[in-house]
Amino acid sequence: MKELIIIVLTAVFVNNVVLSQFMGICAFLGVSKQLKSSLGMGGAVIFVMVCATACTYPVYLLLERFEITYLRTVAFILVIAMFVQLIEIVMKKTMPGLYKALGVYLPLITTNCAVLGVTVSNIDEGYTLVQSLFNALGTGLAFTLALVLFSGVRARIADSNIPETFKGVPATLIAASIVSLSFMGFSGMFS
Repeated sequence: MKELIIIVLTAVFVNNVVLSQFMGICAFLGVSKQLKSSLGMGGAVIFVMVCATACTYPVYLLLERFEITYLRTVAFILVIAMFVQLIEIVMKKTMPGLYKALGVYLPLITTNCAVLGVTVSNIDEGYTLVQSLFNALGTGLAFTLALVLFSGVRARIADSNIPETFKGVPATLIAASIVSLSFMGFSGMFS
């Protein structure tokens, strides 16, 4: 159990998929304008990451058995796309407000390299299925944490009196780099 907790904490703080590995930046910058949409996207990404991991792990074992592991990326993308479509259908029916707020960023989960990255890293790290699921959960929590933190930072930026040259994308990117730097302090914390 201790090992699983370390996997989750490492995924959230040390190897934060957005702030340390720079995956999923499109959704990070696009959805982090409001807390509600950040939480919604974070929940959707957690669900997709855990479910995709649960399915890609046995798919990889199957590919390995037939010695066709070179197809893992294609197979993993197909599984991820299937779950994103499922989430889109469910959100459209049950949460139309959140569905509209996420807009184009919801289908972008399919191409979110953070989701593909966690499924591939689970295999590369040699995790068992249980360890892979906890790593996926931790990575999803890391993604959500980054979105929520940054939505707060962006709210402060919007209320600040900054030079006209820095308004918009420049201020957002500078703030993202500072938030990212703050997570470097966690490196080496877990081994």
